[in-house]
Formats: sequence, C-alpha cells, structure tokens
Amino acid sequence: MDSTTDERAMLEQMLDVQRGEIAALLDGIDEEQARASLVPSLTTLLGLVKHATFVERVWFHSRVAGVPREDLGIPVTVDESFVLDDADTVESVRTAHLDACARSREIAAEHDLDEQWEWHGRPVSLRFVHLQLIQELARHAGHGDILVEQLRAAG
Repeated sequence: MDSTTDERAMLEQMLDVQRGEIAALLDGIDEEQARASLVPSLTTLLGLVKHATFVERVWFHSRVAGVPREDLGIPVTVDESFVLDDADTVESVRTAHLDACARSREIAAEHDLDEQWEWHGRPVSLRFVHLQLIQELARHAGHGDILVEQLRAAG
C-alpha cells in the first residue's frame, strides 16, 4: 500500500486487506476443521467468517444503506452470528462473506467519508465505519490465525 494514497483509498485498502485475511482463514481447511471448537466460546473458523459477514451486513447494509436488520435476515445478537447451521459449509460461508464484502463496497462508494448515521445515540461517520471494521476484522483474523495454528499442530 502506498502511504501517500488519499485517505479514502487507504481506508478501503486496509479494510480489504482484513476482509481477505478473514476469507483466507478457510483456505485448506476441511469441513470438520472449520467447525472444530478449540476454545470455550462459540468461536470456530467457520463461525468467525460467518460473524464477519454479519458485521459487514450490520454496519454497511443496515446502518449505512438503511435496510432494517429484519429485512436482511441477520441475527439479533452478536453471539447468534457465530452459530452454525447444518447448511453452513466452507464454500457457502466463504461465498456469503465475499458477497457481503462486495455489497459493502458498493454501498460505501455511494457515500462520503463525513456522512453520518446514528449509533447508540451518537453520530458516526463512514470513516468511523471503515475504522470499526478494520479493527474488528483484524482482531478476528488474529483469533482465526491461532485456531488455524492449533488445527495444523494437531493434524
């Protein structure tokens, strides 16, 4: 990344790097490994990617685009966003994540960085949304990296 890039391009590039890190968590992972519960929470590799899709949809599809969460069919709580259905597969969850990211890019392109929306009774800008997702996805990519290390060490 060019450090002289304008702010918006830099935010978008940094966010896309983290999106890519999340999607890459499933590279070379089979269905059993993707569902492996290695920590005492709901966190699994498949659950992390599913949660990242939820995050994209909550922030960009609902908050920025204004589509009610109910219309998007996304879980009500954060914990529910990690819960896996029988139909969830490495391929289906990865595809849903990539599709959500593509839609988020389209939505963001329609707005200025300084445009604002309400969040918990205070205004937040598109700039804030980008930064929020960068930090959240980076944190979860790190969690996923540790799970991948555990799976490879056990395998």
